[in-house]
Amino acid sequence: MRPYLLFVCIFLSACVGLPAAVRDVPVAKVGYGEVSQNPDSYKDTSVRWGGVVIDVENEENFTLVQVLSYPLNYSGRPQLNKQSEGRFVIKSSEFLDPAVYAKDREITVAGTIEGDIERTIGKKHVRLPLLSSKGIYLWPVYQYQPYTYGGPGYGFSPYFGYGYYYGGPYWGGFYRPYYWWY
Repeated sequence: MRPYLLFVCIFLSACVGLPAAVRDVPVAKVGYGEVSQNPDSYKDTSVRWGGVVIDVENEENFTLVQVLSYPLNYSGRPQLNKQSEGRFVIKSSEFLDPAVYAKDREITVAGTIEGDIERTIGKKHVRLPLLSSKGIYLWPVYQYQPYTYGGPGYGFSPYFGYGYYYGGPYWGGFYRPYYWWY
């Protein structure tokens, strides 16, 4: 019984990393590179792709989101440190606000391939894979907070009592108006 319980725990933990919006959609292991060569041969195939939002166009009944594709990591987040794979377009039946789905936001989508769509990039007309969304997850923006060594000033330490200096360029140390070890 224990080996089965271990197997079930490992199996369930494999699904924990993905966001709920894109986790429940069954997908095929088809990469962007394969589909971009011939999108019509992969019509109605479910995939999970991600990348960075380039442009959002709201039509009357649907929204088109152009995405710069990146490979996904184990949790479904685009790996921006890897080589970009190209572009694809997400078609959503919902209204997606361009202020929320702004340029350079990370996005992961699960859906089916509908074929391709023609887009203009600069003066060039290109055909991009068109993905009909079943689930979209917009990743939160992380703000960089530099590492600090502690707060500045004169404070309390459980080891040294009051007068412990815990800030500045050094990891610790102490400051007192008198020597406490006498």
